[in-house]
Amino acid sequence: MTPRLVTRKHSVCKTMGTDEQSKTCEETIRQSEVAFSSFILSLGTSAMIYLGFAEDPTTGKKTVNLPMARHVIDTLAMLREKTKGNLEEDEERLIDTMLFDLRIKFVEVCEKKKEQ
Repeated sequence: MTPRLVTRKHSVCKTMGTDEQSKTCEETIRQSEVAFSSFILSLGTSAMIYLGFAEDPTTGKKTVNLPMARHVIDTLAMLREKTKGNLEEDEERLIDTMLFDLRIKFVEVCEKKKEQ
């Protein structure tokens, strides 16, 4: 996050009312900031839904959508390449493990589809 954005956020919070409201606003902004690991986990969850391992929250049903699963896995792979050398050790381990697991599950689902 650049200092300019932080300053802008704080000035937006200060124009919202009392000091207490301003503090609440600033805390809400801090809590809502996206961490890289939560973003990766979110993408992984989407891939698991598309692979049929979890229910789609909009339909409540488990369905397989291989093109979308492939797209999410490819997106994670692209993020891995684009962030190479810029991640913390735990973030690297998370994305590598996530990619490995999702690729294995993708192959498993493809094999099951062939057998049907």
